[in-house]
Amino acid sequence: MANLSTFSVTLGATDYPVKYAGLLAYVEPYLTNVENFSFPGSGAVSIAGAFSAASISTTGDSQAASFNGGQLAGMRNKIINGKAELAQRGTSFAAVADGAYTLDRWRFGNTSAAVVTISQQSDVPADNEFQNSLRVAVTTADATIAAGDTCFISQRIEGYNVRDLIGRTFTLRFRVRSSKTGVHCIAFRNSGLNRSYVAEYTVSAANTWESKTITLTGGLITAGTWDWTNGTGLEVCFVLAAGSTFQTTAGAWQTGNFLDTANQVNCLDTIGNIFAITGVQLEPGGVAAPFEHRPIGVELYLCYRYFQSLPNFTFVTTSEPANVNARTFFAPMRASPTMTGTPASGTGAVVGAASGGYAGAIGGYGQIAVHSALASVTGVTASAEL
Repeated sequence: MANLSTFSVTLGATDYPVKYAGLLAYVEPYLTNVENFSFPGSGAVSIAGAFSAASISTTGDSQAASFNGGQLAGMRNKIINGKAELAQRGTSFAAVADGAYTLDRWRFGNTSAAVVTISQQSDVPADNEFQNSLRVAVTTADATIAAGDTCFISQRIEGYNVRDLIGRTFTLRFRVRSSKTGVHCIAFRNSGLNRSYVAEYTVSAANTWESKTITLTGGLITAGTWDWTNGTGLEVCFVLAAGSTFQTTAGAWQTGNFLDTANQVNCLDTIGNIFAITGVQLEPGGVAAPFEHRPIGVELYLCYRYFQSLPNFTFVTTSEPANVNARTFFAPMRASPTMTGTPASGTGAVVGAASGGYAGAIGGYGQIAVHSALASVTGVTASAEL
């Protein structure tokens, strides 16, 4: 039986209050009983207020923020490590270089004079939904941003994973804490950096966690250069500052490489400024659903496609001019990875790497080659980041 205690119904452009007659509940001019509450005709129907029923059937699109207070379906979030929980490379990175990766899947871009430390923090919103955040802290300020300077953190999403967003509205939701109040910008860019969509959001209170939602109506476009396979499909940039060369009008796809508008605040202008994010979710649809909390093992496996910190390599035979040690990857990687390592004992140096079975094959392996009689290599990593 439907619970019709308190709600109203909108049919087309007209609002109809629910009315009661004994055990009957009806919406004028459509009479029905509480066992079979239905609406004739076609068009959009919206319900405001509390509504519960044993089942709801529709032949069209249903939109809701949640069902039972949780996400609508699994694996909706296009962002990996949106809770900043995974940090295979480490938890703190001082003087981060332009193009460097920090916490898993999160990339830093910077051509300004500012210097920052990026770290994993336990500072999170007060509702306790998240236990980590990604923080950018300014250690050398840049109070005057040159026209061609940029600074942002971003995630590059693989083309296979965003192909379904072509022509399909999607929503980005995230928690943010910034030392600067005022307008901040998000940029969505294609692989060719010749199409950009900039959106503005406003931070109302300094150093206070706030929830923000951005909906990109109409989704991705096909004009420009896009990669819908295993390259960068879409880059989502959280902008700290960008000069006039990268400024455009918000709210529409533009031809060119843009990151912000003229309204963007300068988050780099003072030593000690911070910019932090957590709970980042990008999903199809125009409704910001609750965050999709995937199991930590699933999230880590998704990260392994792009970066793996491997166990130390030990060479049993050290008499050959060059030794090779093969190690199975934790998961197949996006592409042939770049592998690195540091000699821990013996003599010689790591001189090269090769791989096989990396793209979609279960049991992909990595090889690392060394010169001379080298007993072991530590800090071995395999990177196939975008």
